Order: sequence, then C-alpha cells, then structure tokens
Amino acid sequence: MKNTLAAITLALCLIPATSFARDDIGNYSVTDALSTEQANNKLGTDISFYFGDQVYGEPQQQFGEFSTSKKTNAFNKSDLEACHWVFLSAMITLKERAIREGGNAVIEIKSNYKNNLTSSNDTFQCGAGTFVAGVALTGKVVKL
Repeated sequence: MKNTLAAITLALCLIPATSFARDDIGNYSVTDALSTEQANNKLGTDISFYFGDQVYGEPQQQFGEFSTSKKTNAFNKSDLEACHWVFLSAMITLKERAIREGGNAVIEIKSNYKNNLTSSNDTFQCGAGTFVAGVALTGKVVKL
C-alpha cells in the first residue's frame, strides 16, 4: 500500500505543469476595447488608429511597420477583462512609437498572436491562459 501510494505521488509529480495550462485564442471587439474610459484617457486623440483595411487618407509620410507583443497577469480576471487590458497596453505601445517616429496615425493594424498574422476591421486576437493573457499587434506608422 505504501509503495503504491509513493508510486502514484511520484507519477503525479512527473506530469508537467504545462499539461494543465490553458491557452485559448479568442477574437475580441476593437470597438468595445477602445470605448472604455481607460482607453480614452490613455490613447487620447493625437494619434489615429486604423485596423485591417479601414479607409484612411493618403499618407504624406511613412515611417515603417512596427510590432508589439504584450502580456498581462490574467489571474483572477475574466478573459474579456484581461484581453481588454493587454490590448490597451499594446495600443499604448503603438501610440508611443507613432509619436516617437513623428507620425499621427497607425494604419493596417493586424493581430499577430503566436506569429499568426490576421487582419480584421472589427476584432483583435488575444491568447488567454490561466495566469497570463497576451496580445501581439503590428501596424504601419504614418503621417496623414
């Protein structure tokens, strides 16, 4: 009995913790994430953002394509809450890059979660796990 219990305990200890990990990739509304008071306060109106193939004016100057990959603590948060939070963090990074480069817009913003490039006018991808949520975005900084 003692040997059986010891063998079971040892077997459970050898199972990797990653087998219990969760990494659900979901699509979340850009409009919902950007319409929060926090998003309005952090992003302001100095930089314009265009997702997917949304229409924008002819760029006067192009500064390059830039990427951001952000993670946040998702423990004790809903997937929606964690994904909105980390999306805002990624958007702040794109805003800061646009300002640093001298642009006033980020165009053709796409999700790039786990190097899977997806384009949408309406949604972004977020990977939500038990402890961490992540968003990766790429976009072109321009002056319109």
